[in-house]
Amino acid sequence: MKKDQLLKSIADTAYNVGFGGRKHWATYDIVDKVPGLIGFLSTAFGIFALIYDKLSEKSLSAAFIVFGLIALYITFYEPNKSSYAASANKLTTLFNALRDLYRTVQSHPNDDVGVYVDQLHLIEKDYYDTCISKQILFSDWYAHYKFFWQYQIDWLDEQKQFKLFRDKLPLSFMFWMVVFLGGVGVYVARHWNS
Repeated sequence: MKKDQLLKSIADTAYNVGFGGRKHWATYDIVDKVPGLIGFLSTAFGIFALIYDKLSEKSLSAAFIVFGLIALYITFYEPNKSSYAASANKLTTLFNALRDLYRTVQSHPNDDVGVYVDQLHLIEKDYYDTCISKQILFSDWYAHYKFFWQYQIDWLDEQKQFKLFRDKLPLSFMFWMVVFLGGVGVYVARHWNS
């Protein structure tokens, strides 16, 4: 393998490792924070519903029952929460090792990079051994935010050249945004003519 090919391979692996780490952090964050947020909002809503009759409508009450079910769904991940944090920490360490390996190979004077190929394969093995395959719903969307908007990936962008709509926004998010905006458009059109 030549130096430029190895740099591309390191970048490909680093993307998988870095995004995987952010996905594990996303699952951890959702499991750790969302049930408490739902509990707080539900309690606050219940208190205000005692004062304001309009908050006692069936549709709002049904919405909060759905939020309660979401919190219940999230609690299924609670027993493994620390495993997600441990895996995320390990993947972050591997991502940083890949960054250092990338810079080492980049500054290497020639194409004699065989020893670095072996290091890449060791990191890849650690990556596969560390990942947890079951992630919570919407962790992918949150991971996109964490990876592309919070994480330092300039060195990775040298090779990958990320695009906004191709890489930085999840395809499923864009699909649901189109559906939502279409629904809003239909709603406005119907009420505009009435």
